[in-house]
Amino acid sequence: MRAPSIGSVLTSVTAFAWCGCAALSETTVDPAVGMNGSFETTRAGLPVNWLVYTPRTVPNGDFDVVVDTVQFKDGRQSLKFLVRKSSPRGGRLSPGLSQVFKGSAGQTFKVSFWAKNEGTEFVARVGGVAATTGVYDTIVKSNETIAEWRQFEYSYTIPPRMNVLRLEMSVLQPGTFWIDDVRIEAVTR
Repeated sequence: MRAPSIGSVLTSVTAFAWCGCAALSETTVDPAVGMNGSFETTRAGLPVNWLVYTPRTVPNGDFDVVVDTVQFKDGRQSLKFLVRKSSPRGGRLSPGLSQVFKGSAGQTFKVSFWAKNEGTEFVARVGGVAATTGVYDTIVKSNETIAEWRQFEYSYTIPPRMNVLRLEMSVLQPGTFWIDDVRIEAVTR
């Protein structure tokens, strides 16, 4: 079963970013593309339908976000973060990306992705969110060298009074990190 559409949620987030507030991430939305978990559709060097924390939005970072056509797990490319300086705080203060999905309280999702790592510490979190709060679990936090693609999987149930699932990945220290084949699938019971 496919995850719910992300178009309306990303459109809301994008509208907030353009309201005169400082941009917290960059995004290009195209509902026809769907989730774009293998980063096959890009515009201006960034994956479509992802909120990306870029050099323009991360105040104290020094890094490049690269669509890598040499190292990939699925399709013809992956997303690479080449990081020279990063905040260890994560979220919008560090290089990374996130995506949101409509859901409902009690709904369970299977989240998976493939990663490679050279020198960084990275963290991937998934959470249920509402207008003013979020409840997150850490899928992985690691500074291990991962020379060959490794899959990470996690099951998450949206808590009561929340209706959005959010996946976020952050690079917390210098090095090179790749991510590919991200999947978020609703679990049927």
